[in-house]
Amino acid sequence: MKQLYFLLTFLLLGASMANAQIYDLDELRRKPDTNSLKVEMPTPDIRPVSLPVSALDLKVIYWRHWSSFGINANQASFSENWQSGGVNSISVGALIDHKSEYKRNNTTFTTQLNLQYGKQKNKDQLPRKNSDRIFWDNVLSVKVSKNWSVYTSIRFESQFDAGYSYSRTDDGRERIDTIISNFMAPGRLIENLGIEYKPDNTFSLRFGTGAAMQTFVLDDRLVTRAGERPRFGVENERRFHNDLAFDLTAVLDRNLSNTLHIFSRYNLFAGYKDLSDPRHDLEARLTARVTRVVNVTLNGRLIYNSVDDPSVQTSQMLALGLLFKMPR
Repeated sequence: MKQLYFLLTFLLLGASMANAQIYDLDELRRKPDTNSLKVEMPTPDIRPVSLPVSALDLKVIYWRHWSSFGINANQASFSENWQSGGVNSISVGALIDHKSEYKRNNTTFTTQLNLQYGKQKNKDQLPRKNSDRIFWDNVLSVKVSKNWSVYTSIRFESQFDAGYSYSRTDDGRERIDTIISNFMAPGRLIENLGIEYKPDNTFSLRFGTGAAMQTFVLDDRLVTRAGERPRFGVENERRFHNDLAFDLTAVLDRNLSNTLHIFSRYNLFAGYKDLSDPRHDLEARLTARVTRVVNVTLNGRLIYNSVDDPSVQTSQMLALGLLFKMPR
């Protein structure tokens, strides 16, 4: 009887399974309406826009400038009964030094102007100069490698005032004897072409293989007369003389410390007519800063130029004065 019930149950279960449907669960999931959220694509609006100019108005400046103005004075006085000896004296000097530099890519132009003038008056002597110089140097160079450039330059040298030799009268008073130099007597203009070695901004060495120097004597009192020794290399009543030469110039302009600065220039000018007797000109200036505007300056210069004088010329000056620099 139990087997009959089991058989009937099995038959009913099989019949129900045969009539059953197979459903996919993904089909039973409710899908959202695709039209429920509409997305509209905007139409591109392209218009030209003008950008405002910067309020700073920045510009590239290729020029740099340095200037210094100095004045120094020295004075000494002694009473009539001063037993140690001495001479009352006063001296005043002024200095203007300006340098401008234009640098763009591999091209550099440098101009430097140096003006010096000073007077000294000692008791029982006439006033006389203790410094007098006009120096203007202009150099245009194009760099061809890291340290080497091709350059051309023009330099002018002269002085402001007349220089004299002095003698004394029979009663001991000093008098002017003869004039020995003046403005543009001599005046020298030197053109140059060559190569320059410049490893940094504080040192340069120029080799000028195509140099020319014109010497001017524009004061009639200093023109060489017949039978006289030529003055400044200008002969026979002439006021102009031209030389072709080799020119070498070395310049050192460097801060040794925060308060000590050295400037030195050496120039050799050897005329092709006589290379064995070149002109040498060495100057050096050491400046020690005491305060922002008070400086102690030691100047020295050595010149050998046989056409001016067969002996070596030297000058030296130590001064305490005011020196203003821009920029500081």
